Amino acid sequence: MQKKNTRRIVFHEITQTAIQEAILHPRDIDTHLVDAQQARRVLDRIVGFELSPVLWKKVTTGLSAGRVQSVAVRLIVEKEREIEAFRASSAYRIIADFIGANPADASVLRCELNHKFSHRNDAQAFLESLTTGRFMISDIQRRPVHRTPAPPFTTSTLQQEAARKLHFPVSKTMRLAQSLYESGHITYMRTDSVNLSHLALTTSRQVITEQYGAQYARTRNYHTHSKGAQEAHEAIRPTYMTHLQAGANRDEQRLYELIWQRTIASQMADAESEKTTIEVGISGCKYSFVATGEVVSFDGFMRVYVQSSDEQEEEHRILPAMSLHERLRLQEAQAIQTYTHPPYRFNEATLVKRMEELGIGRPSTYATIIETIQHVKYVERGSVAGQKRDTTILTLRNGQISERRKSETYGSETQRLLPTDLGRITNDFLVANFPDILSYDFTANEELQFDRIAEGKADWVETVDRFYKQFEPIVSSIPSGKVAGRLLGNDPETGLPVIAKISKIGPCVQLGDAANDKPRFASLQKGQSLFSITLQDALELFREALPKTLGRLGEEDVVLGEGKYGPYIRYGKTFISIPRGTDPMSVTMEQAVQLIRERQEAETPVHQWGDIAVLHGRYGDYIRTPQGNYQLPKTTDAAALTQAEAEQIIATSSPAPQKRFYGRKK
Repeated sequence: MQKKNTRRIVFHEITQTAIQEAILHPRDIDTHLVDAQQARRVLDRIVGFELSPVLWKKVTTGLSAGRVQSVAVRLIVEKEREIEAFRASSAYRIIADFIGANPADASVLRCELNHKFSHRNDAQAFLESLTTGRFMISDIQRRPVHRTPAPPFTTSTLQQEAARKLHFPVSKTMRLAQSLYESGHITYMRTDSVNLSHLALTTSRQVITEQYGAQYARTRNYHTHSKGAQEAHEAIRPTYMTHLQAGANRDEQRLYELIWQRTIASQMADAESEKTTIEVGISGCKYSFVATGEVVSFDGFMRVYVQSSDEQEEEHRILPAMSLHERLRLQEAQAIQTYTHPPYRFNEATLVKRMEELGIGRPSTYATIIETIQHVKYVERGSVAGQKRDTTILTLRNGQISERRKSETYGSETQRLLPTDLGRITNDFLVANFPDILSYDFTANEELQFDRIAEGKADWVETVDRFYKQFEPIVSSIPSGKVAGRLLGNDPETGLPVIAKISKIGPCVQLGDAANDKPRFASLQKGQSLFSITLQDALELFREALPKTLGRLGEEDVVLGEGKYGPYIRYGKTFISIPRGTDPMSVTMEQAVQLIRERQEAETPVHQWGDIAVLHGRYGDYIRTPQGNYQLPKTTDAAALTQAEAEQIIATSSPAPQKRFYGRKK
């Protein structure tokens, strides 16, 4: 292929007009962009191909590392450790309800004190002081508030908003967006640009005017400010703004509706409101009560779309009519004990947001990265159960203070990205030995370097070569031997060391030193971690560890064990898998005997004619021969089958294909 004879056509939407326009205006191939992509691909392969074998030797087989995925795991691990190190502190916030001095005025003004008390006694003393206090509105401020719409979607903002509003995983969002793009409903979904074409701006204004009125229309041009952004594409938008709905199924329709709303809202007028702040002074006190409220005077873009937030939304309420220096009466006041909150764990949306803020990777790769770190078991998506605690509430009413306790659940989170023990150990090893590669700045700076190559300001071969000459000596210097486990102590009975570590069977505890003893292993149970398990917990696991004898049946022991393909019952030379979903530690002797009897019945032929046998199988009755197994028709009665009929089935049909067993997922 000769460069002079090769042209490139560019289109951002699969429509007849866009494709015809692209064909009429072909472009030359930008070799700088090709070089930048080549540099990114080669550097990623160097990191992945060099680091992954190191992890196989140091941690366990089957692991992978990557320039971006390893940094994503680091973000999640460090967030978890930040939460573990967090220590909550309590304070008392004061809430008060006031009514006007006129008994006929029943409207209530709820306020909060502009100070919190660290100790219960201080909060109670303050409530007692309110019984003799006088209250007056000391200040009223009203100011207009203008809210502007969010820009149209980029890849990362679409992923974040679909996760918040539609609860879609990032991978699902990209899969649905790909389908909408291929069907010609939306523009290209891998973009970090917020620009809209002139055609999109014009048609959006027409739709807004027709649907909501001319006062709602306001044409806006947005510009990308995110780190390392490339504005080669348009923002994600419907190809035809006049199409209010599109999609082959309900999920596609919901995502299209979100994209349409966001695009239309970006071209609408500001929302206007009036925010009111009322301050209530307390005689002889340096603190004051404050109430805030907001009244929307023109909804603007909010009529169509309001961007969601990871933070708690501010309460917007209408305050009762009050006048400056108006006297108030205290109806009730409460001192409510509250606790500081630990940082929130990442979900897929907040992880995408953080990676984009740091300039790590490209938005088009985030879905694959999040999927990969879950696939290799560095991270799992799950929920965290909350814990109970009691809070104190002091209430002042009619001059009397009463106290009550209230139970609350704290710390519960759903659909969060949680680091596994494997993820933590792998991350700690990489951070300790490859601090530059795992640095947030390094990963972001490499992206900037790729941008310089794309602009023709750097040579891609020199860039990659410089990186490799610094990276390869570090890889070569890593000593052999597995990552040391965590020593929990020694077994009081044998004196052998007890170690928490990662092994071929996953997170486990080891009794004995592999160099001097033949160690025993016990897998960790659900909810246990290598980083928090105690010596006592580990010794308990060994007492319950598999294999263990459940009892004796006839002349043979019935043994419960766990192997490469999962837990099993061993009876003589027969191995029977424990049904999927059953906790092996809960299996009783009676259940094991039942499984053995079922296996024996299944292996006892209904008929036997030399090499031909008729048996009851797990998936139906079948004929077993040296050449293979032949499934019986469902209407055939196996008990009444004759030898001639069996031979006829064998002669007129093919044996069932042998099923390959790939092992059992734990």
